[in-house]
Amino acid sequence: MNFKFKITVFTPTYNRAYMLHNLYESLQRQTFRDFEWLVVDDGSTDCTEALFTEWIKNEKKFTIQYFKQPNGGKCRAINYALDLAQGELFFTVDSDDYLTDDALEKIAAWADTLPQNASYCGVAGNLGTGKDDVKNGLFDGEYYDGDLLDRYKKVDGERAVVVYTDIHRCYKYPEFNGEKFMTEAVAWNRMAHDGYKMRFYNDIIWIYEYREDGLTKAGNQLFINNPHGYGLWLKEKAEFTGAKWIGKLRLYYTFTCELLNYHDKRTIAECIGTSTPVIVLCSAVHNMVRFFRGKR
Repeated sequence: MNFKFKITVFTPTYNRAYMLHNLYESLQRQTFRDFEWLVVDDGSTDCTEALFTEWIKNEKKFTIQYFKQPNGGKCRAINYALDLAQGELFFTVDSDDYLTDDALEKIAAWADTLPQNASYCGVAGNLGTGKDDVKNGLFDGEYYDGDLLDRYKKVDGERAVVVYTDIHRCYKYPEFNGEKFMTEAVAWNRMAHDGYKMRFYNDIIWIYEYREDGLTKAGNQLFINNPHGYGLWLKEKAEFTGAKWIGKLRLYYTFTCELLNYHDKRTIAECIGTSTPVIVLCSAVHNMVRFFRGKR
């Protein structure tokens, strides 16, 4: 497929008009210009739409595409954006973060050095709270070749993942009625399981700050409120990483303990991909543990 740009920087946003200027200004400072900024407004009720109307009118350095849809969550926004993207590479950047000035230049250079005869789905840079402040562990050498499942064992922390658009379009996110959240790792894990490689770099290209209104701050409750997406991620992660039966039993037990006060046992079993009797057993064990702890 012929793409109009080298990179699509995609940003899903919801009521972040007060801080989107940080990301916008970092895009204005980019040393690489062959990109578009594709934004899906996930039903904002603030002045986000007016903000983009003004930016699109005045921006001369790069193309901005802005679309608005009813609130459906980040992964639905990604699915929508993948059909609209005109860049060869698809780079999702959150609305509360921003990029280093040379981020897109590095991404383009990294992608251009990937072996042509190998099944790479993309490249990944590092995240930091500042240009020189990285919280993730660093690996030896200029880069590490692996896959996105290595994030669970060899490449720690969150990474700035950039995927070829035509590959990502084959890995859209399942959508469950009544749920608005699913970790992006669902698609990444499936890519790795199907044999796609990823080249990781230590370089910080994404600056972040954990905010009180961010998804990360929402913590475990976000997963609990979206049990089908949560269960799908855990089930596939266990399968793809070769978990043994004892590991799966631990998974069923932990999942049951987390969801028992919020969902019925049949729903819990459906979400994690096991039978209701298994969840009933896990629930009984959980209650016994609580009982004996209370006796201490």
